[in-house]
Amino acid sequence: MKTAIYSAHKFEREYFKEANNDKHELVMIEEALSENTVQMAAGCQAICIFVGDKASAPVLNKLSAAGIFFIALRSAGYNHLDLPEAKKLNIKLARVPEYSPYSVAEHAIALMLALNRKLIHAHNRIQELNFSLDGLTGFDMHGKTAGIIGTGKIGIQVARILYGFGCKILAFDTVENEELKKDCQVEYVNLQTLCAQSDIISLHLPLIEKTKHIVKNESIAWMKKGVMLINTSRGGLVQTVDVVEGLKSGKIGYFGMDVYEEEEGLFFDDHSQDILQDDVIARLMTFRNVLITSHQAFLTDTALQNITSTTIHNLDCFEAGIPSGNELNMD
Repeated sequence: MKTAIYSAHKFEREYFKEANNDKHELVMIEEALSENTVQMAAGCQAICIFVGDKASAPVLNKLSAAGIFFIALRSAGYNHLDLPEAKKLNIKLARVPEYSPYSVAEHAIALMLALNRKLIHAHNRIQELNFSLDGLTGFDMHGKTAGIIGTGKIGIQVARILYGFGCKILAFDTVENEELKKDCQVEYVNLQTLCAQSDIISLHLPLIEKTKHIVKNESIAWMKKGVMLINTSRGGLVQTVDVVEGLKSGKIGYFGMDVYEEEEGLFFDDHSQDILQDDVIARLMTFRNVLITSHQAFLTDTALQNITSTTIHNLDCFEAGIPSGNELNMD
């Protein structure tokens, strides 16, 4: 099956080559999917999209008109795709429901440790031959209270790691994980209680209408002064301008961000020769207690192997007309 791979990054091409094993004709397209790039998939039967690709209603209609009725998402999330329009156009969809919960969980922990122990500052000092320890004091993770907002596959792993550090774990979710409660003594509480009692808060929710901007002025006001906030989930969970105010006031003591609500056109690309147009992220970059990575939490060899092999499996099933087990429910 001839398939256009949009937003094809260098880091994933060898993994695709190995997973595909010459079964499908893969057309690598560096540009993101948009109304202006639909024509680049001409002659293809399917497309494959990443988190920065926008499969809006107008785009889907153009794809349908071009004879493309299969879309393979190489992500678990699908808020960048218009499901009702896809259903109306009878476009078949499949995703990668799980690639490596450990990769994202471990990155969240890495952000916590780097912020806490001021590793970036320490490294920069050493490069300048400044071996002073002044201003580098951190805190013991052991004995701290960590709040996990969302205890799905990734949140579970974050809770397990932090429990291993000796943290007390609070959780907020609509469904309580009984195994986590037993193994890690996790206590499920409401959002206000979690915010009020947690020294560290880590977000692990899907982005849906009721979770959008779950972190905003109201919830920030509930938090402990100096709280550490980590987001490796979805950028839209955080009202970023409110976090900036929280950082300015000292309410938020540390902020680790791997995802950003306005990352489209910014993350995944080299802008080192450009003038930064986003004033909000520019302001974030001025804080010494903020650590930003550009949506790389998933980026491990295991995750890339799983993403590409699952995507090829989904294409195999599209071509054969059989279920893959990864179809998106459009009911």
